[in-house]
Amino acid sequence: MAEPLPLRPPPPLLDDACALFLDVDGTLIEFAARPDAVQLLPDVREAIGRISDRLEGAVALVSGRPLEQLDQLFAPLKLPAAGLHGHELRAQDGHVIRDEHGDDTADWLHALHQQAMRFAHGHPGVLVENKGVGLALHWRGAPHAANDVRAFADRHIRGRASYRLQPGDHVVEFVPVATNKGRAVRRLMQYLPFRGRLPVFLGDDLTDEFGFDAANGLHGWSVLIGEREPSAAVFALPDIRSVHAWLRENAY
Repeated sequence: MAEPLPLRPPPPLLDDACALFLDVDGTLIEFAARPDAVQLLPDVREAIGRISDRLEGAVALVSGRPLEQLDQLFAPLKLPAAGLHGHELRAQDGHVIRDEHGDDTADWLHALHQQAMRFAHGHPGVLVENKGVGLALHWRGAPHAANDVRAFADRHIRGRASYRLQPGDHVVEFVPVATNKGRAVRRLMQYLPFRGRLPVFLGDDLTDEFGFDAANGLHGWSVLIGEREPSAAVFALPDIRSVHAWLRENAY
């Protein structure tokens, strides 16, 4: 009996008219117990730099991490990037644009952070990540606490119209309601060297579905890493190792 065809084919190689948008965690790097414990392979960093040169700078990182963390992780590369799911946006000229929020947001986030820390103290292994404009609760170190974490998040988002919950891989985040990776891609596509190119978005997580929708809507390619369903992605690569191989192949 013939083997069934894969649900999604692998992506073709990039051509010189493409613009590449890369999620980071779960796409380029393996998850770790703590967000600051991850590492990027040097040859993958080199391949991304080569692709950026080939595409005249039209390569961007699109991540839930802040720009400062992305720059540390990818140094000496300093690519165009969308940090904090697009709250921070940096085009090729280096200028950073940050969304504005209401005056009461800082007080609410401060109180939320204090409540989250008390919650984590009672749930060993749960990690609270303060992202300034948002907050993430990780339960990779406490998988048994998943339902309690989700219940805490649901309870504390009620009545907050300016924020939403963004689920991810063993994490849930409080993010500004208008902030998402798809909006970030569409905004970057308005700037050179991205403008007029074909967007190609690679990502693995629920947060990346916004990016897939944006790439599809701009007649580009969407590439899912892994086998998660449902997904709007058109192409797929099975794992991070295959992403690395695809990047290396595109670097030459």
